[in-house]
Amino acid sequence: MTEQDVVAASEEIPADADREEVAESLTLDQRKEELKKSRWNVFLWLGIAVLMFTFALFPMPFSANYDDFTNSVEKDIGLVWGPSLPGEDLFDAPLHLDVTASNPPAHSNISIDAYVIKMNNCQVNLGIFTDEAKLGTNHAYQYQNRSGLVEGEEYTFKFSVDPGQYCIIVQYFNHTSGKVDSTFNNDMSVDGKVWPNQVIGGLFGIICLSLSAFAFIGAQKHGAQLKTLLENGDESTEEKVLASLTDSRVAAGPTGPPSPGPTGPPAAGPTGPPSPGPTGPPAPETPPAPLVEASQVQQPVEVQEATFEPAEGGYFFKKLADGTYEQTVYVQNPDGSYAPYEA
Repeated sequence: MTEQDVVAASEEIPADADREEVAESLTLDQRKEELKKSRWNVFLWLGIAVLMFTFALFPMPFSANYDDFTNSVEKDIGLVWGPSLPGEDLFDAPLHLDVTASNPPAHSNISIDAYVIKMNNCQVNLGIFTDEAKLGTNHAYQYQNRSGLVEGEEYTFKFSVDPGQYCIIVQYFNHTSGKVDSTFNNDMSVDGKVWPNQVIGGLFGIICLSLSAFAFIGAQKHGAQLKTLLENGDESTEEKVLASLTDSRVAAGPTGPPSPGPTGPPAAGPTGPPSPGPTGPPAPETPPAPLVEASQVQQPVEVQEATFEPAEGGYFFKKLADGTYEQTVYVQNPDGSYAPYEA
């Protein structure tokens, strides 16, 4: 096969299969290396995703105790970070307050009021911001309350806040007097948790998880191609084209059947008696052939002998080993041998 045949065969491959040809051009060792890299990428991105989700779910805790001087629990929780925009949205950081009513006032009309105030300095008077928080018109100042208190019971307040510096205030409020309850033996404790990394860690975790999924798809593809190479052998594209052209030529076979031979026995010979044999003197004997060594004598090849079939009038036809007949008519000599009939 010439180079022109190879080029002509390669031109028959569709143009949209160029990437597949590049992939098939990789050797078996290169394919194994690509499969190994893809698997490592799967575990790498999956591990980073687990770390990001763990980082997102890990809260920043804080705690505070009741202050008899202010008749409340006040705490500067510091900076809460995140990508959230101003106002309530999906990207706000969760903030939970677990308040234990250790020794609430004995009055029946008492509640626990919890405030989350966005303020850089928690040492200023926050009373004016608590009134605004009760209105519920500003997301920077939030308010919740619980009534029907039971001594020793724990109450949970759940807020969602924008990034910024925050202060918390928790106090007993007497709805009968309309003021903060200042009973001397009041007591409570606050344990808080804020998740500022939830959005950031969760976002990066989803990205890493997606990359791990893409790496897994690539590993599956490399594994399938490697399996194909192991089953079909490590052949290049040129070798496959040459093999396909050779197979097509062999499958085509000869262009036509061979020419037909004789379809029947030869025509019948003469029916009259044969003419008398030769009347002249016999031909001189030929000298014997020179002796040759036994090693030089060729071994005879076993060939199936022809047979003579009798015909009418004492004539015979010679049937060859392939089943055909000679066109010569034979007669049988007195010694049993056969000789061509001569008119």
